[in-house]
Amino acid sequence: MEKLKLGIPKGSLENATVDLFKKAGWQISISSRSYFPGIDDDEIKCSLIRPQEMGKYVERGTIDVGIAGRDWIRENESDVIEVCEMVYSKVSRRPARWVLVVNGNSKIQGPEDLHGATISTELVGFTKRYFAERNIPVTVEFSWGATEAKVVEGLCDAIVEVTETGSTIKANGLRIVTELMESVPVMVVNKAAWEDPWKRAKIEQIATLLQSSLRAEGMVGLKMNAPKEKVAEITAVIPSLKSPTVANHYNSDWVSIESIMPEQEVRRIVPELIKLGAEGIVEYSLNKII
Repeated sequence: MEKLKLGIPKGSLENATVDLFKKAGWQISISSRSYFPGIDDDEIKCSLIRPQEMGKYVERGTIDVGIAGRDWIRENESDVIEVCEMVYSKVSRRPARWVLVVNGNSKIQGPEDLHGATISTELVGFTKRYFAERNIPVTVEFSWGATEAKVVEGLCDAIVEVTETGSTIKANGLRIVTELMESVPVMVVNKAAWEDPWKRAKIEQIATLLQSSLRAEGMVGLKMNAPKEKVAEITAVIPSLKSPTVANHYNSDWVSIESIMPEQEVRRIVPELIKLGAEGIVEYSLNKII
């Protein structure tokens, strides 16, 4: 039996990735004593891999397909195919941002003010290229962690750090000078695997279902019964992906109306629907929108 070698990002994205696969229809079980998670699909073999190394392993063909932040794919300049992006994370559904940060009382206002400065970051390769492209000579040092503390203690002039909300940066009395890169998780594929018909079909299946699960987040279905003469008024107030579905009741002057909408819209429109004569209003959750 053919198997697709799938890389699951170890670390901050690990649990969110397992949850996403569960919504998409795959059960992944991770043991603290193994780097090879189980999955309820005999056609897939999983490996836990640090996002920082995912692109390199995919490029070499050690694994066929993996999920990692676009930042680490760019950091390593990995020669891989990006199938799709998936905006999810451990904190929010917003993209992560790599930002240039200085002490709150620093006089630095832009990257050009860092001429001859020392910058500490985990994203060494990308940061070096960023400043080199702008002809700004800097020294970039790799940070093994606690990067914010280095600029607070004066161990460097600035840092390049990743953030989603910016709250930790502000809490440490630091200031964002500019954003260098926005990053979201992406699915990347080995070029040879992408040319294999069976592997490509399997990868496309996974990508479709993962994206459909993300698309369904925050969305619900709403259906109701209503008098035929009220259809135009009711459908005018119902948000939908395209247009609501209306079906006639058998031998009746009533219809069923159904629509997909953002969950937060339900609280706004339900009172209006009741006033317009809708009855039997049912809200239901969604796993996927394909």
